[in-house]
Amino acid sequence: MDERTPIFDSSAGGSYSGQPPYPPHGGVPGAYPPGVVPPPQPGYPPQQGAPPGGAPPMKDIPHDAIADPNEDQMASAPPAELMESLPGYSNVGYQGAMLPPPTYQEAVQEPQDRQLIRSNHAVTEEQAREALLQFVAEHCCYGKKPAQMMRINELQSSSALHYTLETFGEGRSTKWTCKPYMGEGLVVTGPPPGPWDIQAQPPQMFQTSKVKVEVPNTASIKPCHRCGARGYKYCYSCMGVGRKMCVFCGGSGRRSYYENGEHRHGHCHSCVGGWSTCFVCSGSGQLVCRTCQGRANLRWFIQLTIKWTNHLDDHIIERTSLPDELIRTVSGQVAFEETSPRVWPVNHFPEQEINAASNTLVSRHGSSFGGERILMQRHRVRVIPVTQVSYSYKDKADSYFVYGFEHKVYAPDYPAKCCCCSVL
Repeated sequence: MDERTPIFDSSAGGSYSGQPPYPPHGGVPGAYPPGVVPPPQPGYPPQQGAPPGGAPPMKDIPHDAIADPNEDQMASAPPAELMESLPGYSNVGYQGAMLPPPTYQEAVQEPQDRQLIRSNHAVTEEQAREALLQFVAEHCCYGKKPAQMMRINELQSSSALHYTLETFGEGRSTKWTCKPYMGEGLVVTGPPPGPWDIQAQPPQMFQTSKVKVEVPNTASIKPCHRCGARGYKYCYSCMGVGRKMCVFCGGSGRRSYYENGEHRHGHCHSCVGGWSTCFVCSGSGQLVCRTCQGRANLRWFIQLTIKWTNHLDDHIIERTSLPDELIRTVSGQVAFEETSPRVWPVNHFPEQEINAASNTLVSRHGSSFGGERILMQRHRVRVIPVTQVSYSYKDKADSYFVYGFEHKVYAPDYPAKCCCCSVL
């Protein structure tokens, strides 16, 4: 139910249409919770049209009692001093505040018996040609004749190195939030637990995710601040009247028209007495409060947001003209991998640039996420095969690259990039 849902059916003289917008209170049909103002009785707004030349009666409605179609439900929350001061949550607001994790110090020791997995993945001439033909087939405007007819002169195999460091951290924030009170009971067994005392497990390690939970023993029931505990607000279109001046006759109730070449006057068929039913509220003059959904009361509580974030940094060593970013998109041989609450920088790899990059990134991750509790770290070194294929075609020499276990191709200078450039 939203603010475009009318509370009353104007066609029934102000009576309810379907079920009442409020739940029965005290078992009495049609009764309302304490503090809720009953809706207008039959007769307001007038249902049979205003007297000719007259307008529907206007009410003295406070500005904050008129619905705003663009209003934010939490734009005007109760003052902070009206909310309960709970131990451990004295600074909780409505926007959410990050909570620093409890201080802890974990010993980090260099692991023993680190080993490397060595592999050799060379591409044959046949595989290089098949990879190029597949590359051409994936581009509708590439001709396949050069791939079939070119002469492969040389295969130069090398390996790109890809070091990655992942730090899986947990951050927590709290804020006051509310939802319509549906009559459910409140269970308060004592002071609320601390924000970092609430147990929660990530759905999957090294995968960013988020969960929102209600902090136990923080709930309370308060009147809706948006509608003043009425359950509704007056229609923003008709200002609570239920009808608007007819736009066709300007409120006169009569319209001019031509018939048989003569200028005539008659009653306006689009309204009654110059006034038409408001289409926004269907003539009731009221709209259900979007914040409390017509319940008049709100259930306030402290919401804890737990966010698990996987922070990833990498370093690539690739000494050919193949763009480095392509290395991230393919698979290769995992030469080294470690997972630990705190990893020790790689210091035993034959390529010293990998050792230096690992030391830099591990040090950076150790001080970059002060607002999070680090749960786990993982780093690995992948070896991605790269083969540069030198070829000649029509007395022109060039080259392309085959890389990764998928045998992806990088050929920016392929000689037939459109159908008209090749002889099929």
